[in-house]
Amino acid sequence: MGGLGPGIGGFEILVIGLVALLVVGPKDLPMLMRKVGQFVAKARGMANEFRANFDEMARQSELDDLRKEVEALRSGQGMYPLGAEAEAAFKDIRKDLEAPLDASPAVDSAADPVATGVDEWPDAAVPSSTTEPVAKPAPKPRKPRAKSAPVDTVLKPPASKGKVARTKKIEL
Repeated sequence: MGGLGPGIGGFEILVIGLVALLVVGPKDLPMLMRKVGQFVAKARGMANEFRANFDEMARQSELDDLRKEVEALRSGQGMYPLGAEAEAAFKDIRKDLEAPLDASPAVDSAADPVATGVDEWPDAAVPSSTTEPVAKPAPKPRKPRAKSAPVDTVLKPPASKGKVARTKKIEL
């Protein structure tokens, strides 16, 4: 979908250009192209202004609807009482939220299993029969590396005996 719009591609633009060259002539073609460019710019500006005005009207109507809804909520229209069950649930939630943090509810010890710590974190389990730390296995011995040549000798170019004449001419 290149060119000026759908259905007008590169080949069509080339044909239009050739026809304009034949009809108008090479002398007046630049002036015609300038006029066409000005016309297209003016048309785009008008379309953008229309779109901006239309968007502004849509935003204004949305704001009017929102204002009506806010006014209805303020006056109490459209609101229904929740009932005794909902009020009781809200009171219960409020009581739980306002309770101090360090006060914990009573726990039934028979119903909840007691966490010992060993079963909770299997990767941190320590054998219960001994209290001494578990020994780590000894590290594997490393194989000695073969010695490489010093870096200086590798990076230095071989010593030259003098100027070397080029055998092939380089052309640019």
